[in-house]
Formats: sequence, C-alpha cells, structure tokens
Amino acid sequence: MITISSSFDAGNIEVLSIADPQDIQLNIRKDSASEHFQWFYFRVQGAIGEALKMRLLNASESTFPDGWDDYQALASYDRITWFRVPSHYKNGEFIIDIDVQQNSVYIAYFTPYSHERHLDLLAWAESSIHCHSLSIGSTCQNRDMTLLTISKDKNNKEAKKIWIIARQHPAETMAEWFIEGLLKRLLDSNDGMSQTLLEQATFYIVPNMNPDGSALGHLRTNANGTDLNRAWQKPSEENSPEVLCVQKHMEKVGCDLFLDIHGDESRPYNYLIDQKEISTSEKVLELEDKFQHLFLNASAEYQMTRGYTFTKFGVDVMSIGSVWVGNRYTCPSMTLEMPFIDNEDRKDAKFGWSAERSQLLGQSMLQPIYHILPLLD
Repeated sequence: MITISSSFDAGNIEVLSIADPQDIQLNIRKDSASEHFQWFYFRVQGAIGEALKMRLLNASESTFPDGWDDYQALASYDRITWFRVPSHYKNGEFIIDIDVQQNSVYIAYFTPYSHERHLDLLAWAESSIHCHSLSIGSTCQNRDMTLLTISKDKNNKEAKKIWIIARQHPAETMAEWFIEGLLKRLLDSNDGMSQTLLEQATFYIVPNMNPDGSALGHLRTNANGTDLNRAWQKPSEENSPEVLCVQKHMEKVGCDLFLDIHGDESRPYNYLIDQKEISTSEKVLELEDKFQHLFLNASAEYQMTRGYTFTKFGVDVMSIGSVWVGNRYTCPSMTLEMPFIDNEDRKDAKFGWSAERSQLLGQSMLQPIYHILPLLD
C-alpha cells in the first residue's frame, strides 16, 4: 500500500488521491497566513518497484510559476544524496516521474536543510575558540535567533564588521548550505586566508533568519505570513521580530560589508544584486563592482551578465534587507542569488545545482571578502 506523508521538519504536501500509482494527485500547501507557495518535501512509502507519476495540480498558481520550466525535482533514499528525477511542467501541472527502487523515498524542491542540522552547525562552529554564539532574540514561535560572532580578537576596535545572513526565505535552503561551506573554511586553522581575515575582521553570521518558516515548510514567510525581506524598513516585534533583533544588534556593533544569501526559483545562474540605480555613494558602487569582479575570479560558478537590479521593486525597495543596510550604513551591501534549477553555464544532469556546490560557492566567497577588506572604510 502506497502512503505519502509530510508531517516532519520542513515537510509540505497535500494528498488528494493515491489510488492510481500512475496518477497520484497532490497540492502544495500555502505558507501560513499567506498566499505564497512553491516548496514541497514529502515521503513516499510502499512503492518499491512502482513507476510513479505524481502531479502537483496547483503548480500554475504558485508564487513563481515560470520557475517550473526546465526544473527537475529532487529525490533521495537516504536523505544524504539527492538526485534529479524526470519532471516537466504541462497544462498548469508539475509532473514528477520516478521508478522507485526502495520502500521509502523522499521528494523535495531542493535539498532540505533540517533544524537538526542547523543546531549541529551551530554547535560545531562554537567548538572553535574564535566563534561565539548568541541568541539575540526569538521568532514568532519562540525559536532562537542565533548569531555567530567570529574573530581572533573580539576587542579589536579596528576590525571591519562583516555581516552575512541567510535564508530570509525559508525554502531557499541552498543559502544555509552556502553558509555551512563558508563557515567550514572560515574556521579552518590551516587556511591562511581565513586566519588573516579573522585577524582583521569580525564576522557576524546568521545562518537561518527564518527558523519558523523553515520548520513549517514555507516558501517565503515566517509563521505570521511576513516576508522578512520586505520588512526591513519597519520591522515589528509582532510580525517580524527576526529582522528587528538583527537590526538592533547591528546598531550596537556597526556594519562595513553586508551580504544576504538567497535562492532564485527562475534564473539558472549565480549572481549578486548590488545597489546600482539606488541612491548611495560612488565609492560604495565602485567597491561593489570590484567585489563582483573578485568573486568572478574566485569561482567559475559565478557570472556578472545575467540577473536584475532592485529598481524593479519600485517604492518597496527600501524594505529589502541589503538595500536598507546599504542605505543605513553607507557600505557595500549585496544580495547573492543561487539557482534552484542548475547553473546554466556549468550544467550537471544528475544533480543540477546542489547542496555541495552551494557549499563550495560559500568557500569561494571568502576570497573577494579578503581582497576587499583593506578598501572598506
């Protein structure tokens, strides 16, 4: 007997019909108090030897319907190795085909990053003498908002303040995989670049800005239905405490460079969104351009010719995290986007863009930070 479940950390699916293995009908559940949805994550049991066809019937109503084009869903038997399975978008439905080889298989929109792994990452990072973790507040559902402060000398008043946050949109799990890769290199005592960075800078890293949405299987919002990356201009204790606590701590310590890590449902590229066409100093714009060229040299996964600018958001642009920070501190402040689909310039038919590639990109990010550091005010 085939069963489908999603009552676990980050799970999301609604089962409409499983009577026919060749016509399993499903819907993606909406974020709480919100119309957003696109993330799915569920477990299929009892289908070994079956050729399943699963239809996500409400795909055309999702937040980014154009994101289904050329996208392939991910599957895993052990929840460690995630591979792409044949999928296509047709007549407003997203259809997943899989020949099931074990009794239990997991299907997801991208490689999940569980709350348990999040806690493991925090514990591992704090085992370093250079890293200190601090709960700077609570989410709407009273989960910890954890900040990692990393430096060789926390009393160094000349140290540059580097802020890196990730996963304001909880379904963009590649962002926390990116942070894991960055941390693994930053805390490597054998890496000369990392050791120099920790002598000259203090890193303030929030690996997960939206623990509630992550646990609930949301696409973009927290437990109250707030898109945190549209809440920076007027955050509130009631609706966006996650942003508010980060802003308060940033006010205490300052900010010289800000990076906000995301994923893009539609564009098959890695790219940075800078402050071009937004009011800021010429020096800041020059530093952001230099940073991007340095990143281009650091990673063959990065490119500078395809992306977008924040001006497309119109009057709401100042509510976006990196725009608000850049304006408040007159510093380089950028958003990194990674693909859910694949990197069009370096395709991988089996895995697509993956957790592992996200980690490697995180490691590469330290190189432009290292080279831009002496130029920061």
